[in-house]
Amino acid sequence: MSTVGIIGGSGLYQIEGIKKVKEVLVKTPFGAPSDKFITGELEGVPVVFLPRHGLGHRISPSEINYRANIYGMKKLGVEAILSVSACGSLKEEYKPMDFVIPDQFLDRTHKGRIDTFFTEGIVAHVSFADPVSVELADILEKSAKKLKIKTHRGGTYVNMEGPQFSTKAESHLYRSWGMAIIGMTNLTEAKLAREAEISYATLAAVTDYDCWHPSHDSVTVEMIINYLNKNVANAKAILKSAIVEVGKIKHFSASQALKFAIITDPAVIPAKKKKELGVLIGKYIK
Repeated sequence: MSTVGIIGGSGLYQIEGIKKVKEVLVKTPFGAPSDKFITGELEGVPVVFLPRHGLGHRISPSEINYRANIYGMKKLGVEAILSVSACGSLKEEYKPMDFVIPDQFLDRTHKGRIDTFFTEGIVAHVSFADPVSVELADILEKSAKKLKIKTHRGGTYVNMEGPQFSTKAESHLYRSWGMAIIGMTNLTEAKLAREAEISYATLAAVTDYDCWHPSHDSVTVEMIINYLNKNVANAKAILKSAIVEVGKIKHFSASQALKFAIITDPAVIPAKKKKELGVLIGKYIK
């Protein structure tokens, strides 16, 4: 069975049926991950969970150590990541309590966070035209449909910097571009997952209409938290089905993303860098 990673809220690992649960502290060359990893099994499928913002939601989207999080997943043998996150809707038909499985990302982080492993003496250019792994998106969609949970397939996720939400000018601009949803975390994860040869897909829970919608002024934090809590229950149901199916996959689309991507002459790559990135590049460069 393939090992499946879940990145999301701190309560997602409490899925009914998860066995052999334990906490694992992972050290990385990039510093500390958001928290301890939670490992377990679901119907024989190895699962690794990580609360993106740390337990208690104490880490801002701009302060998350994305490299450590994805490196830790790779070190624990994860081959596919299902990322669960809240998002704002930029389309009338994508209503609060719906889920969205985007197929594209747009970067509006203004390079506010490090989004590559390949620095300081080694360069790699991975293909990223299709940032979401279709085999995972298909399974998420089928799992949601089976449970009759309203889920939309496709569309572009705008990754803004945060932690502030959008201005109305920004929100209307993104809508004029045809964007579907907006969030603060998933593109950086997707880029690093691709470099780590881990397939990646997003299950985005709609909590609000961002600030473009006429109803915006009547939306309260209490309402958003209520939607988010209800969405967690639905997300767990979708994941419980999806994890088992993803675990059956024997070959993932991102599994050879680095095969032709590393362009630096191995002879000039610093030994320290080779050691640091051994988990990622060891099968290509010794």
